[in-house]
Amino acid sequence: MDEIATSGAPAAASDDLTALVVTLLKGVLYREGDERLWGALIDLQARVRDYVAVLGLELVLDDAEGYSFLRSRLDAGDDESAPKLPRLIARRPLSFPVSLLLALLRKKLAEFDASGTGTRLVLARDDIVELVRVFLPVSSNEARLIDQIETHINRVADLGFLRRLKTTSGPPSFEVRRILKAFVDAQWLAEFDARLAQYQRHLAGGEADSERTDDE
Repeated sequence: MDEIATSGAPAAASDDLTALVVTLLKGVLYREGDERLWGALIDLQARVRDYVAVLGLELVLDDAEGYSFLRSRLDAGDDESAPKLPRLIARRPLSFPVSLLLALLRKKLAEFDASGTGTRLVLARDDIVELVRVFLPVSSNEARLIDQIETHINRVADLGFLRRLKTTSGPPSFEVRRILKAFVDAQWLAEFDARLAQYQRHLAGGEADSERTDDE
């Protein structure tokens, strides 16, 4: 019996490796979503890294936060003679409002972590709307503005940074996924602050011009 159990172990590991790679190619693997598969990833992470490296990908694994995903390896510097591999995972351009929302949610997550009040940041849709609306141009059509912000919220949810929570009544709520920390780091956030300040000055200038025109 011992021999049979031992001989079956490599096959089980091979099945787990296949399941891990397929799951990661589809998207993010969360520990809370599949504890058994997460445990297999911890055990087989070296093999997963070797496997996906052939595809020009690298494994990102944060055991403390409980998420893992694949991303394209950095391009080969400035050496024009180096082969350029096609990207298996495409880059997705983001609009300014979506980038703004990601940065604001990242700040909110940092503040939440600093407060030490829990591990899951949950925000109502109205809370997220209020985060964004103060940075967008004033609109005379309130309903249209909220619809636009909801479109941006849905885009962020589709990207996997917000998770819709089931609610029996009232406006929807969202959990801010901690994987956001891997995409919006402190340096990116600092640079975004500078761009945001410039954007706010631009808005203020536009409003001042509008007021001068009205006065005239």
